[in-house]
Amino acid sequence: MAVILSDEEITHLLAEAKPLPDNFRVKIQVRPKRGHRESELDIKGDNGSDFRLIVRQSLINALDFSIILTYMPPKSNQLFRLRRYNGKSHEHTNSIEDRTFYDYHIHYATARYQEIGAREDSYAEATDRYADLQQAVTCMIQDCSFQLPPNPQGQLFEDA
Repeated sequence: MAVILSDEEITHLLAEAKPLPDNFRVKIQVRPKRGHRESELDIKGDNGSDFRLIVRQSLINALDFSIILTYMPPKSNQLFRLRRYNGKSHEHTNSIEDRTFYDYHIHYATARYQEIGAREDSYAEATDRYADLQQAVTCMIQDCSFQLPPNPQGQLFEDA
C-alpha cells in the first residue's frame, strides 16, 4: 500500500536535523552503474527518522542528474521522495498547473499531487540556484536540514 504523507508531515521531515557522517563526501562519490553513475547514503535523523540520499548522473550527459532525498517510513520497504534536484536534461510539466518548462528544477513532495494519484514529488519549480551536480547537492544540504560534520573539506565530487 502506498505511503501517503500530509504537507505538515513532509515539512516536519524536511526540518528534521540530518547529521552527515564525517566521511559523507567519500560515501556519495558516484560510481558506474548500468549507464549512469550512482551512490546512496543512509542517514538517521535526530528524531529517529530514516532517510536516504541518492545521487545519480548520466554517463553520457552531465546535465542529466538527480539528487534525491527519500524518507523510509517504518515497517515499509517503500521510499518516499521528499525532494529531488534535477539537471537541465528534460522538459517537466506540472499537470495540475498545466505548466511546462525546460530548466534545472527542484521537485517537491506535496499532498495535492498524492491526492490525484501522481508521484508524491511530481510538482517542480525551475531554479537558477545550481548549474551542475555538485552545486545541486550543496543546495539540497542547505535546504533540507543536513548538518555538516565539523571542518568539512574538499569538493563533493572529483572532476569528471
